[in-house]
Amino acid sequence: MPHHSVDVNSHQGSSGEGFQTGNVLTVSLAHALNDVYTSFLPPLLPVLIARMALSNTQAGLLAFMQSSPSLLQPLVGHLADRASLQYLVVLMPALVATAMSLLGVAPRYAVVALLVTIAGLASATFHASAPAMAGRLSGGRLGRGLGFWTVGGYLGYAIGPVLVATTINFATPRSTPWLMIGGWAGSAFLYFRLRGLSLKPTAPSTTHSWRRGMENMRPLLLPVAGIVMARAMAFSATLTFLPTLLTNQGVDLWLAGISLSLVQGVSAAGALLAGSASDHMGRRSIAFATTAVAPVLLLALVALPGWPQVPVLIGLGIVMPATYVILLALMQECCPDNRALATGVLLSMTFISESLGAVILGVLADLFSLSLAFVVTALVLAASLPLILLLPQDPQTPQGSSSI
Repeated sequence: MPHHSVDVNSHQGSSGEGFQTGNVLTVSLAHALNDVYTSFLPPLLPVLIARMALSNTQAGLLAFMQSSPSLLQPLVGHLADRASLQYLVVLMPALVATAMSLLGVAPRYAVVALLVTIAGLASATFHASAPAMAGRLSGGRLGRGLGFWTVGGYLGYAIGPVLVATTINFATPRSTPWLMIGGWAGSAFLYFRLRGLSLKPTAPSTTHSWRRGMENMRPLLLPVAGIVMARAMAFSATLTFLPTLLTNQGVDLWLAGISLSLVQGVSAAGALLAGSASDHMGRRSIAFATTAVAPVLLLALVALPGWPQVPVLIGLGIVMPATYVILLALMQECCPDNRALATGVLLSMTFISESLGAVILGVLADLFSLSLAFVVTALVLAASLPLILLLPQDPQTPQGSSSI
């Protein structure tokens, strides 16, 4: 990594500068590192419940406390737009790793609650800052860069539960503090990789104002909010409730778990494909095509039990991440001087919608059946197609960008 300063300001990142492959991959690696540790809570919950005699409500509140700081992401993003981003990207994974690795030795519920809240705040800070950094480093290939960013998150959530479960099985839950070493080592690596970058804003401070950023986002907020809400139930269907649907259809529990891993693994590739394709074929066209296909696949998942579901699951893995990557790119494109603010607004809408979507899907399943809830989810997602037509016209495909 060269030690001379590389100025990557918000204007350059949105225009013709080339795609900085090494730096974008480094930010994606940071995302994977952060989400490895963020995903520790679900595998540790059975241990914590048994040790502290927690109720299911108390256990559920821990997940909410970890996620709720996401509501602060617009504020964090606004502050990040006024500061150099790489220090937040470097430090936050180490802080998340420390808090989550200490859960195995936490003596009581209040300490666990404090640790997950600290981890949630650090992760929210990271997620409001790092996508903006990835966008600035992507030059004219914003979709590709944010595709790489999203891949890191999927890989992190795939690795984290395996890592902590293996530690618990082959050692003891009290061995988890050793896992924080990986987080600190990763942050040290990120420091040496990113220290040569200068990402301090160079535009006048007025261009980074909260009011200016929100004004730029205003044309997008209504359609984006609607699309995010419609997508929320489908997100819960393909992740939270997918194993339950498959076991209800007679699939073995182990195979149902493997099916979920299949969807998540393919989703990493789907995010990268969608982001890169939107750079060449237009954001709105890719968002419309993938959103149109997704309801058909959800209905097929209900109607075609057994081995025919395998290609359906692969298809869902490809199309489900596409809308998120494209909305993230559109939000950053409309606010080149307020990228982190735009990212924070989108992530806050996503958090609120996905929380409500999971509850609504569960209520429908309890009142009727999970299969019918999946059908309703498909119809809601199909109904969001007109909202995609309200998104901005696709810009000219950028030229001269480097390929990976």
